[in-house]
Amino acid sequence: MTKYLTLALLLLTGVPTYATQVFTNSSLNGNPTPEGADIALYVLDAGSGKELYAERAEQFQQPASLQKIITGLAARLVLDTDFRFETTVETTDRDVIINFSGDPTFTRTHLRALIEKLKLKQTSIQGNLYLNGGAFDTSERAVGVTWDVMGVCYSAPSSSITMNGNCVYGKIEGTTPPPVKSLKASGSPYIDITAGDIIIREGLENQNIDCDLKLMTDNSNHYSLDGCVGSHRLPVNFHLAVQNTTLYLSKVLQEELDRAGIRLNGKIIRNDKISGTVIALHQSEPVMKLIDIMMKRSDNLIADNLLKTVGRVYYKQPGSYENGAAAVKAVLKEKANIDLSRAVIMDGSGLSRNNRITAKDLMQVVQYIFSHKELGLIETLPVSGQSGTLQYRSSLVNAPLTGQVTAKTGSIYGVYNLAGKIKTKSGKSLYFVQLLSNYHPESDNRNIARKPLRDFERGFYEKLYNEN
Repeated sequence: MTKYLTLALLLLTGVPTYATQVFTNSSLNGNPTPEGADIALYVLDAGSGKELYAERAEQFQQPASLQKIITGLAARLVLDTDFRFETTVETTDRDVIINFSGDPTFTRTHLRALIEKLKLKQTSIQGNLYLNGGAFDTSERAVGVTWDVMGVCYSAPSSSITMNGNCVYGKIEGTTPPPVKSLKASGSPYIDITAGDIIIREGLENQNIDCDLKLMTDNSNHYSLDGCVGSHRLPVNFHLAVQNTTLYLSKVLQEELDRAGIRLNGKIIRNDKISGTVIALHQSEPVMKLIDIMMKRSDNLIADNLLKTVGRVYYKQPGSYENGAAAVKAVLKEKANIDLSRAVIMDGSGLSRNNRITAKDLMQVVQYIFSHKELGLIETLPVSGQSGTLQYRSSLVNAPLTGQVTAKTGSIYGVYNLAGKIKTKSGKSLYFVQLLSNYHPESDNRNIARKPLRDFERGFYEKLYNEN
């Protein structure tokens, strides 16, 4: 039987507010946990640290993008506040080296500026142009990332050699006026994209709910589309995650050399060991600015590259998902007395389906962030109805909740999480962790499907807000 939650009964029945209670046959403003979903909830009084509510708080759940508050805290504790990712141009007697450090915000404009600085020194390269990506290992996908999302930009590969978010554009359109009989695919000149045997479905019947495009990719940046597309959707514009970051950047780099009039006699080659004398430098924004973007936009690439950087700095070896996860656990224990030894950490972003954590363990991170204002992490979190991924979260945007919830969101397929702080009507502050998974509504209509979830969240957080 679906369990109904209420905090009000804790007060009305005389049960101490710090006691753990799960009530059945009662409602939270008439809004139960969405049917079939797994829920884990944990609420603490921010002032006293006393437990107000717990349901399945020791149950392991997928954190999704709540993983980013773990990554953000670890990065803040390991990296200096003035830490910046650096990309350098270096020279030897014959060769030029571009040394990458995994800057997730590095763009083609930044690359062009570096090439212009190189041109001030020389107009030809007698030897080779080397790309040094040795800051990270060569594993660019976390274990547990599903194959079918690897072609989309929110799962762009975490690479030391990164440019433009490792993301390019694509388009599929008809080659004839309606009714469309054939299709063509086009995209960035640095990739190869083809439209295979795609079925063109006419009309709007059932909104073509059984009609989807399928994307296949390979390590040479070739993308193939097949499946089905409704003619009313054409043209379809989309973005694609670069699969081979070294190949992609090499092609762009050759164009930039040609544009600058720099003759390359050798080849563009990846070499993660070579170094030279630095003649040009690009620095990213300070790490706190990157954490702010990561938290508010829930940026996966920043999160994963920060995780690897934490591993690189902490262990003084090329950063990886594995040493990054180990470093996160070690530094949180050493510097914040946060024990995440039971948690399964596979990446920094939460995109891996293999990540697992309990609400109680995640609450340690929430408490530490909010009780250490000097870290500056509170300001990076979204605020309900005002900023980031909470600006338009429909369950929290209306009075009385707008502006009262400061929290990180976390969503992947079937998972809808939230963790942070709510300021109550009485002026108190409560910390909360919501881990909700396996929510798979019957309806394909987004608004209808999300209504039970919106109703549950609105009712639960309004009850927290009215707690006195």
